[in-house]
Amino acid sequence: MADKNDAPRRIDADLIRKMADLLKELGLGEIEYGEDEWHVRIAKEPPPAAAVSYHSPHSSPLAHAPGSADSARFEEANPIANHPGVIVSPMVGVVYTSDEPKAAPFVKVGDTVKEGDILLLIEAMKVFNQIKAPRSGKVIRILVSSGMPVEFGEPLLIIE
Repeated sequence: MADKNDAPRRIDADLIRKMADLLKELGLGEIEYGEDEWHVRIAKEPPPAAAVSYHSPHSSPLAHAPGSADSARFEEANPIANHPGVIVSPMVGVVYTSDEPKAAPFVKVGDTVKEGDILLLIEAMKVFNQIKAPRSGKVIRILVSSGMPVEFGEPLLIIE
């Protein structure tokens, strides 16, 4: 008689949908769930940095949409948000500049990075998400410090 664990586990589409919705709702990069000998992990790629615009938490993002009457004033007040090399947070969490408290930071101002290099970590829901360089270039400005909370779309650093 075959053990019930030998049979392939049926995929629970409802569970996958709920996990994907939770991933989206919380702005996470990945989520994992499991029981006994099976686990399911859902991950998504962060949006391209240039596609996300920064807005002040004290203002409405719609008021600063491209083409809006307030857009020009917002862009003048927030020149970093419109810098072509700005890398923004793909999620809400706490930023870390290194993988250990006493370790050297992943990058410093003046460092040259290659596409895919780790720039920072953002902890969200006890998961450390790597923020990687979307392109090669030189780090000209770091706008966050280790342990600092960040919001979705908040500028983290600038690569030229």
